[in-house]
Amino acid sequence: MIQVEHLTKYYGPIAAVRDISFQVGKGEIIGFLGPNGAGKSTTMRVLTGFTPASGGTASIDGFNVETAPIEVKRRVGYLPERVPLYDEMVVRSFLLYVARVKGIPRRSLRSEVDRVADACGLGDMRRRIIGNLSKGFRQRVGLAQALIGNPAVLILDEPTVGLDPRQIIEIRQLIKDLGSEHTIIISTHILPEVTMLCERVIIINQGRLVAEDSMANLTRGGASSAFLLEIDAPESEALAALRGARDVRRAWRTGPGEFIAEMADSDAGPELARHVVSKGLRLRRLQPRSRSLEDVFMEAVSVEVPGAVESGGEDAGDA
Repeated sequence: MIQVEHLTKYYGPIAAVRDISFQVGKGEIIGFLGPNGAGKSTTMRVLTGFTPASGGTASIDGFNVETAPIEVKRRVGYLPERVPLYDEMVVRSFLLYVARVKGIPRRSLRSEVDRVADACGLGDMRRRIIGNLSKGFRQRVGLAQALIGNPAVLILDEPTVGLDPRQIIEIRQLIKDLGSEHTIIISTHILPEVTMLCERVIIINQGRLVAEDSMANLTRGGASSAFLLEIDAPESEALAALRGARDVRRAWRTGPGEFIAEMADSDAGPELARHVVSKGLRLRRLQPRSRSLEDVFMEAVSVEVPGAVESGGEDAGDA
């Protein structure tokens, strides 16, 4: 459904995307990950026809993004991180306007707007002024406009950013439901969201693709092991002790008094416990921790990409 081959995008001398290639099959829900400035938003802008590539090719459903942009746009629904809504318009009027722009036949306009409004759970909100809606319902309106025309592909950039926990759950369920009929690419910083929604993950760093596989394969095994520790001590002291222990590759705080230590040796738990206690810290708990998407992500983006430079282009603050 989506084919990207050797895609490159420069902003002046800065390479925001550097020779990346990947495929997304029909009906897949893909997590598209990377740190700020990695090139995610630039890649999505190229796929949606918002910006041209500097090199390589991208196609949607067999249509080249550069040579057949109208056909591509008919097949793609795009929800950018900053949803482009007209605050002064009523929801239903806005959706009718988008439907007209997308070329929906006049006889089908109202039924199409009702279809996407129902699919996104807008209910009576379709009669409300957009500027008076909550953040959650604004996201629903953004999803509804992306769904108009029933595109085969949905590209969603940070679909739950800024939402409260209840709204996040609702939008996640909505995306799951949409996954039965659409190919979906989700770009987000919220890794648990990817774990719950996505079948496969693509990670880019400094403009290059650094990891791509199914969730099951990415989180299976690995060269390192990790331990979850509960330590009754100030954060700085606990981290200093953990990072000073033998065979500890990385250590970080996950919550009040809770830490993760990533080890080079899976049998190093007892020695790690002795080291923490020897530093005069009170160790309340130590248990093995299975490899998570966070572990995979941190490993992938912590490796320096040969020949890469810091991005100063449009992706310098992307999601």
